[in-house]
Amino acid sequence: MGGVGEIGNNMTVIEVENDIYIIDAGLMHPHEDMLGVDTVIPDVSYLVERSDQIKGIYLTHGHQANIGGLPYLLRKLRVPVYGTRFTLALVWESLRRVGVSFPKDLFRIVNPDKRIKTGHCVIDCFRTYHSVPDSIGYAIQTAQGYIVHTGDYKFDFTPVGGVRTDVSKISEFGDKGVLCLLSDSKRAELPGKTPSDSIIGDKLNHIFYSAEGRVIVTIHATNIYRIQQFFDACDRHNRKVAIDGKYLERVISIATREGFLKIPQHILLNWEKSLKCPVQELAILSSGSDGDPLTPMSNLADHIHKKLRLKENDLIIYAASQTPSNEKAVTNAIDRLMSQGARVVFGKDVHVSGHGSEEDIKLMLQLTRPKYVIPIDGEFKMMKAHQEIAESMGVQPSHVFLLDKGDVVEFSNGAARSSDSVPAGHLLVDGLGVGDVGNIVLRDRRLLSQDGTVIVVVTLGRRTKRILAGPEIITRGFVYVRESEDLLDQANHIVSNVLSKSLTKHVSEWSSLKSGIRDSLSRYFFDKTKRRPMILPIIMEF
Repeated sequence: MGGVGEIGNNMTVIEVENDIYIIDAGLMHPHEDMLGVDTVIPDVSYLVERSDQIKGIYLTHGHQANIGGLPYLLRKLRVPVYGTRFTLALVWESLRRVGVSFPKDLFRIVNPDKRIKTGHCVIDCFRTYHSVPDSIGYAIQTAQGYIVHTGDYKFDFTPVGGVRTDVSKISEFGDKGVLCLLSDSKRAELPGKTPSDSIIGDKLNHIFYSAEGRVIVTIHATNIYRIQQFFDACDRHNRKVAIDGKYLERVISIATREGFLKIPQHILLNWEKSLKCPVQELAILSSGSDGDPLTPMSNLADHIHKKLRLKENDLIIYAASQTPSNEKAVTNAIDRLMSQGARVVFGKDVHVSGHGSEEDIKLMLQLTRPKYVIPIDGEFKMMKAHQEIAESMGVQPSHVFLLDKGDVVEFSNGAARSSDSVPAGHLLVDGLGVGDVGNIVLRDRRLLSQDGTVIVVVTLGRRTKRILAGPEIITRGFVYVRESEDLLDQANHIVSNVLSKSLTKHVSEWSSLKSGIRDSLSRYFFDKTKRRPMILPIIMEF
């Protein structure tokens, strides 16, 4: 239902007999052409029509790409939600931020060492290592073999939090027979193995050692392992820590309460006390209102950060990866900071991914030995690379399915085939509206952003059917009025002529008058400017 051919929006639906199991319910950040849109979530109309068959929503981990759609989904589907302790704690925080609440008995904490029995299936969980703690995958037992959903993972044998991807348990599924593997594809294009998070600790210590002024770290709020390494480095180098970002504060509080983060309390400062702290003894951990690392760094570069202003000898650390969707924005922010004299550290010196690369994917395939493979969680080129890896490991080409949203693979007697697709796609969230912004609205927004708008206001006599006032032409984003007086004067004449001719012919229907104005001005403006502004005629009677 989502997460294929895109980054985020993860949602997979598995149907066994008449039971439906939903794995993850994420969101996606809008593309650049989705103007004004806040969030993108999967279209779940197919599931709403079958709500009585749904046995639960099973969450793999606490990233917004996997849990962010829940506040909207649960309004339509009151079904049990399964997840680990930390994952559900982040879910409750997401619900609180959106301002919705649901009964606590709807949420059920999963113990990765125990089985879940529901409907026709027994579901085994297995621990995975990812950049957010308490991550798991699911293995659904069916009469034809296991269906294994890995969630996001990598094989880190020297993990920061001490929890490794459970190689032994995954191998047991392979021994018993895996019918189909649905597996993370985000780094399938990259050769080798994803490095261990543990290497970042030493690099941070080296960077902190050479810092002369403040150290400002921008980070994903849920990257608890990196946050732990940051606090360890601060403690080692006798730096006090101030936290910037309410969502970051909440996540740190939750992670500390649940035992996933250990912070020496003597190094924490509130914001007022941090202002009096010597710069060489201060470090600041910052994240945006949605927990992203880019917003605070970009705001700092543009001098619009609410709390921070650049100072001499500041060291900025961007402790996150650059993705295809934000690479340009990250590069621009780093350039602006460096041009103002700040030292900026980013890339592999301060961050490694939580997703497995080629060799991690090969190890997962070797452990599970699946009959069929469905790459998920990635853009199409990533899924294609995953397909090539699977084939190199001996999986038959016809046994690897590259799916789009809504595509269905049906298994019968251990054999798979593509089946009819189901309704699927994107729902756009804009303010309080969910799904009310569609292609037509987006098209209008794109037109407004490209060539601007022209508003024509004219008043007609109700009895005389003559022009009493106007036409007045108002433009926004089309031309600079003071330098385009001749253009707009001629446009006035065109509107007057169109109205006069129409009224002479006793054409008084507003729709016809507006259409004539719109067509005449559109041709005129394109001839003179090669632009096509949105033209909005407003006709009043007096």
